Amino acid sequence: MDKDLKSYTALELRHLVEKYGRKPFLADYLFAFIHQKRVLDLNAVTPLPAAFREQLIGDGYFISSLTLAEQHHDPDGTTKLAFDVCGGGRIEAVRLSDRERQTLCLSTQVGCRMGCSFCATGRLGFERNLTAAQIVDQVYQAQQLCGPIHNVVYMGMGEPLDNLDEVMRSVELLNHERGVHIGIRRITLSTCGLPEGIRKLADFTLHPRLAVSLHSADDRTRQELMPIAKKYPLVRLVEAMKDYQLRTGRRLTIEYCLIRDVNDSDTHARSLLRLLKGLSVHVNLIEMNPFGNCPFAPSPPRRVSAFAEILTNAGIETVIRFRRGQSIKAACGQLGATRLKPH
Repeated sequence: MDKDLKSYTALELRHLVEKYGRKPFLADYLFAFIHQKRVLDLNAVTPLPAAFREQLIGDGYFISSLTLAEQHHDPDGTTKLAFDVCGGGRIEAVRLSDRERQTLCLSTQVGCRMGCSFCATGRLGFERNLTAAQIVDQVYQAQQLCGPIHNVVYMGMGEPLDNLDEVMRSVELLNHERGVHIGIRRITLSTCGLPEGIRKLADFTLHPRLAVSLHSADDRTRQELMPIAKKYPLVRLVEAMKDYQLRTGRRLTIEYCLIRDVNDSDTHARSLLRLLKGLSVHVNLIEMNPFGNCPFAPSPPRRVSAFAEILTNAGIETVIRFRRGQSIKAACGQLGATRLKPH
């Protein structure tokens, strides 16, 4: 295992402390100093005996931190934070303000290998997975810069289920009572639809909210928008969603980005209703956010409203997610857009 102690769960820290022949309760101090007090120097964990601190440092253990590279603010209250990752690469996290509730949209990978055609991050390609430490540190730094974070959504750069072990390790760290203690129902993972990852997610003890990005209810259109759909047709994805719901009892969120003349007709809406039959879901309709060289345009407001009305009239709870942070390229699908090379 990496020697970055910020990635260690509370149980793993206890095993580490016991390996050195120290009292197990010292692991509680170590966890709290890292995840509550946010110390970056092991010598600052003063409840640990000085000799033990020296041992850990001498054996290469450390506490990592991302480097804040840029900070941008949109007039609508959205803040985008760009971080440089140790070893190379840059990620972005977005703080969304909704009255007294603050939500952080965080990243799980540098880039993304899924290649969705309406997403700037997909155009960047994939560089590397983030560690659990690098994931949770986005929350910690956002809290320092922007104030309390009440909700966390894994919807930034990268595909969370493509980095599932580190993502779930980070969920455990964020949820832990001796850390920032964000409730599991306030944590959401968003996937472009990896059936195997969805089934594996059900095996974990913790079950955050799961959001599945569909964007089309027919395979042909979905494959044009999302290359991963060529490997995983809708029938496999829906089977995995039903299995997840059966095993966890959790309602699913369906994300659907409305693109003009591609997936926004009344026919598309009725197809979505047929696909979702038998599932307990609510639907987030997302206004498509253009970026440089993007071949698509957002659906006009009247189409968005008509699409939502069809779903609502059929008894599906439906919310229209209006654009936030567009002026700073912080809206859905825009992360990494400022680093895209013009064609």
